[in-house]
Amino acid sequence: MLSVAKVQRRNAWRYYVRGVAFGDGRRRAGQSLKAAQELAGLPPGRWLGRGLRALGLTAGAEVLERQLELLFGEGRHPDADRIERGLLNDGVDAATARRRTVLGQPIEEIEARKQTPLLALDFTFRPQASLIVLWALGDDQTRRVIERAHERAVARALRWLEDEVAETRWSSGRGRAKTPALVVAAFRHYDNRDGFPLLHDHCLVLNRVQRLGADGEPVWGALDTYRLYQNVVAAGTLYTLTITTEVCEELGLATVPREVTPGLRPVMEIAGVDSELINWSSTRRQQIEDVLEGLTYKYAQKHGRLPGEKARHGLGWWAAQDTRREKKTPRPLEQLLAWWKASALLKFGKQMVDGLLDRCRAAGTAIRARVDPVVDTALAAVDVAAVVFTVRGRFARRHVLAEARRHLLETLRGRAFTRGLDDYIAHRALADHGRQTTDPQPGRRAPAADQIFYTADFPEPDPWWIAGTDGKPPRESSRYERARVASLAVRNAIRAARTAAAGQADAPAAHTDDQHHDPASTPPHAVDHPGRDAALTPTQRAAAVHAHQQAAMPEEYLGGRTTDAATWLRTPKNLERLAAFTRAADARRRAYEDNKPPAAPDVPDDGRRQEHEQQNQQPGHGQGPGPRL
Repeated sequence: MLSVAKVQRRNAWRYYVRGVAFGDGRRRAGQSLKAAQELAGLPPGRWLGRGLRALGLTAGAEVLERQLELLFGEGRHPDADRIERGLLNDGVDAATARRRTVLGQPIEEIEARKQTPLLALDFTFRPQASLIVLWALGDDQTRRVIERAHERAVARALRWLEDEVAETRWSSGRGRAKTPALVVAAFRHYDNRDGFPLLHDHCLVLNRVQRLGADGEPVWGALDTYRLYQNVVAAGTLYTLTITTEVCEELGLATVPREVTPGLRPVMEIAGVDSELINWSSTRRQQIEDVLEGLTYKYAQKHGRLPGEKARHGLGWWAAQDTRREKKTPRPLEQLLAWWKASALLKFGKQMVDGLLDRCRAAGTAIRARVDPVVDTALAAVDVAAVVFTVRGRFARRHVLAEARRHLLETLRGRAFTRGLDDYIAHRALADHGRQTTDPQPGRRAPAADQIFYTADFPEPDPWWIAGTDGKPPRESSRYERARVASLAVRNAIRAARTAAAGQADAPAAHTDDQHHDPASTPPHAVDHPGRDAALTPTQRAAAVHAHQQAAMPEEYLGGRTTDAATWLRTPKNLERLAAFTRAADARRRAYEDNKPPAAPDVPDDGRRQEHEQQNQQPGHGQGPGPRL
């Protein structure tokens, strides 16, 4: 998971230099950063990024306090003191000597225009809650595996930002250039402000990069931070996909979906980690939910309606700010580990805590025995395009790429996959199902590839209302829930066509053209069905992959995108009934408004209901029965 904050002039940079670099604690006045870190047992910051060479820095080297102050506080070279002394000794005046140590436009000039200079962006990477619990309560080997995967995932996300996103802009945006070289200062934190486990890294991305000037000499300029903000979700999904896959492969684990907020996307957590342990480590969530309930009530009283999705996000942000505690005194990791272990043992007992990794491996073994590294890229492209279209309407490649990474995380359940498969699925989703809406304007520069917007032509389900639970009021279906229904309907149609085509291909004299299979989607992205001696036809191979995915999950871990359609809460049969009831309710409402007698409910006839029931009672090839609704 990834969040972003601004590092600006005034006191913002001091907050990071004095607090974030010190484990989010409060450093005593006059105490050096290095001495404070050593006294508290905290690891020093380290430099990352390809842009370090231009500043004379080395990747992995320790971040010094003076370097932080010069770069992120004054926008100057990290070795500005030495450079300035050398220039003064050569007879250069003080103003000129200082100006030569400034990277790009001086901060004073920006402030003279009544603008607030942006010095850096704080990218905060953290794993899912279940991985944090495993890291906090696991043995030394488990902790090393998770920390190593976390570091590699952060490095991969930063490399992707450098390669695909980072640009510099000048002349009010009229000039642009790719700049695959960022300067990053990373600081490791182990806990939250309540003292509970929260492994995360603060990565301060300097808002200065180098490019070649008109004379061929390197010049410093500002990053296009708007592009970075646009791609935060795609970078965050890449980080989550990378760390989850590596940890699951190293420790033999698997993932399951966990619904955190009803109606929103599920979080893919490690299978076997008890929800009680997740709630024990996520102390902030309960505090935020308690405050959010009061804010939601006030919002409803003021506006006469419940908050929508955008308003809920805003209320959630205010709830998080209201429950934010004061800074704490940092502790060494050894003390924190001992305290966390004692706290968990007292609350849950020795059996639950000491047997955590064994339970996770047992659950992972059960899932991995049923899930092979097989991805049907045609179905994946349909799913990704349908979800993004239903949620957003208009979308760019970055939205599709983020959804493709979520699809891989939900489909493979932590299994490794071919590098570049996420880009391939995103490309197919746009090429096969996207319709470009951005048209080049005559006389203007052609838009960049990531600035082109698309739409699609999938049928969009109507909203429906969901009954509240635990005393909560009813709510309207979210865009994500409607997107899941839209995607499921399209994929079921493709699966039905494939199954029919596969049956015709099995006949001796039959010959069928597979309209849904792309030969390029087989190697290396799809794996042939194991245990087959003879080569499969394209339709047979597609049907085999479909059957494999339908039977991928044992019943105790049903949920997600690889499961049988009958296991979903809203199957096509139930969706038809729900739509009929909705139409009947709308008809009655209109009748009451017009003072007319209500129309008869438009419910499915017995023949169609009987047909749906027979279809659900006779599962297709490789399809599990699933629970009945």
